[in-house]
Amino acid sequence: MTRRNATGSLTELMRVLQFGDSTLPVGAFAFSNALESALQTGIVHDVTTLEGFVLAATRQAASLDGVALLHAHRAACEGSLEGVLLADHALLSRRVGEEQRLMTTRMGKKLAELGAKLPDAGMVPTWLDEIRQGRTPGCYAIAHALMFADRRLPEEDAFTVHQYGVASMMLGAALRMMKIDHYDTQQLLYRVNGTANDAYQHSRQLSLDEMSGFAPVFDVLVAHHVGAHVRMFMN
Repeated sequence: MTRRNATGSLTELMRVLQFGDSTLPVGAFAFSNALESALQTGIVHDVTTLEGFVLAATRQAASLDGVALLHAHRAACEGSLEGVLLADHALLSRRVGEEQRLMTTRMGKKLAELGAKLPDAGMVPTWLDEIRQGRTPGCYAIAHALMFADRRLPEEDAFTVHQYGVASMMLGAALRMMKIDHYDTQQLLYRVNGTANDAYQHSRQLSLDEMSGFAPVFDVLVAHHVGAHVRMFMN
């Protein structure tokens, strides 16, 4: 497991902040992670129900995307492209909704394209070529894993940034669709962030075979969104 060194720690911290920035050009603004349908069906209707929905999404992400991310990070640190591709395919096979699959692969490819243009690109360009050749799907969590592993940033950081991104994407969408303000979303995000350590401690012990994302409400909402007459977001 990669650990942060004292030397260069400020630069490393700034890399973490950069890769977790909501302005990263990966297209997250186009997705709501099923929140749009949750609002249309009344599952989410106020701050309390929004918090429950975001918590459910981050828990699912930790036991699904997070597990794949950790395995891909470890494989990349060992120089194993085969291990990275295995995690990539295993993750997409567990994403059953068409729009969910679109979200993770579109954002994954965008992040890989960005990573390939940065110094210390490491394995990202090779993985991006695999995506372009149609040999691997290119999931977003795997892109996170490689961005961090290529720069010897620890897996905990990669996991945390991905979890943060799930919550912040949904709350950004909530601001555009609900009668809430930034104070509401920031308080909610602060509470959701408090669950990250427990989520990591659980996910870090799971194998790829144990990776799961059983949350039927999300699958139902994704199906609902496909047939919705009014849509602001791509999922």
